[in-house]
Amino acid sequence: MKRPRAQPGPVAEETSSFFWWEGDTLVINILGKPGASRDAIGKPKGAQLNVSVTAAPRMGRATDHMVRFLADEFGVSPSAIEVVFGRFNVNKQLRVKAPTRLPAVFQQPSLF
Repeated sequence: MKRPRAQPGPVAEETSSFFWWEGDTLVINILGKPGASRDAIGKPKGAQLNVSVTAAPRMGRATDHMVRFLADEFGVSPSAIEVVFGRFNVNKQLRVKAPTRLPAVFQQPSLF
C-alpha cells in the first residue's frame, strides 16, 4: 500500500529556519552529534537541527548511520536522502526527496 506524501510547507528563508522546501524536496541543516547513547532528533539550535546518532565519527560512518536513521523517520529509502555537504563534519546539509512523513519538530511553529 502506497503511503501519502508529506505536504510541503511554504519555502522558508535559509537563514531563518533549519529547513525549507524546494518543490517536494526537504532541505535540512543539521548539527550532528556522533557517539551518542541513542539515535534521536533533537531540538533546533539556531539554523540547525540537532541529530544524535550512536555511530562513531569514523570515515563518514556516523553520517551514513544518520542517513539510514533519518530515512526511517521520513518514510523514505536511504537513497532518497542526499548529503549535500558535511559527510565528514558535524555541520551537514541533507536533501530528503519526497518525504512521506515529517517528525514532530518539523510541524511545530518556529521559535525564531
